[in-house]
Amino acid sequence: MNRSSAPSRPATAEATFSDLSAVGQPAIHAAAGHDSSIPRSFIALVDVATLIVAFAMTRQLAPWVQWLLLPSGPLRLSLPARLGLPQGATPGDFAALPSLSWVLLIALPTTVLFMEWLGGYRQMVDQSRARVFLSSVLSPLLSLSVVTLTLFTLRDFNSSRVFIFTFGGLTVVGLLGYRLALWVYQRRQLAAGTYAKNVILVGQPSAVAWMAEHIRANAPASHFRLAGWLNVPSAMVPPRGDGPGLPCLAPVGRLGDILIHHPLHEVIAIQSAGDTDWLPQVIEDCDYFRVRLRIVPEALLAGNLRDLKLVFRSEPLRLPEVVLEPPHHESEALFLKRVIDIVVSSALLVVLSPILLLIAIAIKLTTPHLPVLYPWRVIGLKGRQFTGYKFTTMVADADAKLSELAPRNEMSGPVFKVKNDPRITPLGRFLRKYSLNELPQLWSVLKGDMSLVGPRPAFRHELDRYMLWQKRKLCVKPGITCLWQVSGRNRIRNFDEWVRLDLEYIDRWSLSLDARILVRTLWTVLAGTGW
Repeated sequence: MNRSSAPSRPATAEATFSDLSAVGQPAIHAAAGHDSSIPRSFIALVDVATLIVAFAMTRQLAPWVQWLLLPSGPLRLSLPARLGLPQGATPGDFAALPSLSWVLLIALPTTVLFMEWLGGYRQMVDQSRARVFLSSVLSPLLSLSVVTLTLFTLRDFNSSRVFIFTFGGLTVVGLLGYRLALWVYQRRQLAAGTYAKNVILVGQPSAVAWMAEHIRANAPASHFRLAGWLNVPSAMVPPRGDGPGLPCLAPVGRLGDILIHHPLHEVIAIQSAGDTDWLPQVIEDCDYFRVRLRIVPEALLAGNLRDLKLVFRSEPLRLPEVVLEPPHHESEALFLKRVIDIVVSSALLVVLSPILLLIAIAIKLTTPHLPVLYPWRVIGLKGRQFTGYKFTTMVADADAKLSELAPRNEMSGPVFKVKNDPRITPLGRFLRKYSLNELPQLWSVLKGDMSLVGPRPAFRHELDRYMLWQKRKLCVKPGITCLWQVSGRNRIRNFDEWVRLDLEYIDRWSLSLDARILVRTLWTVLAGTGW
């Protein structure tokens, strides 16, 4: 079934979730599940940058270290011969920085190699404090030993030992400082439950009860949080009754609705011998909405094995499982996408601050009774609600007048768009024409609720009318601009075509595609095609 081309099921999930709230079942934590992983390549690049900065600083600090070690210095030490300092040397008697670049050229690869050998490129949050400390200290010191060995091998007695050991000391301080700071931050976030993944179980009550107890015993709540379970067709239990110590959210047939309306990160399906008809639909739903699925054969959970033994590939869950997950080859690109969002949004907020201030003043001068910013309460990634902001462009009672204008809607489907909307103020019309009203959304990008490029978020009343296939656009972070904005924008009047472009973006996503969309967006904005 090709869900991206046509609706598959009506969006009737809202009644289900209203009923769930009514019976007092606990809400799934929307704040959980933030990714704690930082690509190894990124950490390695930060290490390289730290060494380069330490090398540049050494040229400035080494003369002062030399001054301290000279017999005429404040410490009055008689160590110049051992450290390669000529008698009578004065601060600043160092070779030019380029002539010492060989030290850096040796230190860069060796430090990274020793860091890898000591386990310093494992996920920071999973490392112990001792490992972070030892890898940060020993890696540059071992690298320094290679540099020193090179000196003796080449019988180079003219290079300054003060410079080399000052460089080593600064490298230790730099690596240890930023790595410990990152470790402390991530550990605090972990303890607060920020990285916990919301998990739901699917299967027979007895199997779900075993699995729930197993997860509680092996995985801390800071890593995995059980959100509930879905009963399978042959399970003779009420659809909304409390099952094996967990709230029963719905029948398994409603999994697609649940995945997109709640911030769920993993599904664990316990496959029984006689009731597997529901499993293909579970696989399809998780595949469509990009949610990791673990399939565990129930026969292995309580099996009595003699010579064979289970080999566990997952930690800390330790399950005999088949894992189906979204492609992780994009993880580094997604991390870089987030870095670009932070850098670009913060830079634009600073550079455009005079324009933002002028627009705010203009709104207050032309419509003093209106607030400068309009709170944009919308639905983003995995059904998360957030409040963004736009510059106010409509009259105060714009929402109340929406029903009157409904017959004039020029967009098919659940969204409302009409040209020459009478609710828009004169200044608002100008701001919309050049998309200037969208600029405050850069703050949402900086916070992480949105991205520069991604499908537009949905209002709650719009999402209630989405077909299930259309809700797939919520499986990625929403953005300020996307293919719809640069492929026709207001000329596209069919909501299905709009969503088709969003799904095309999701399936084709790459950093180069984002770059092309941003360039085309700039041209679209300058052309003044908004209304």
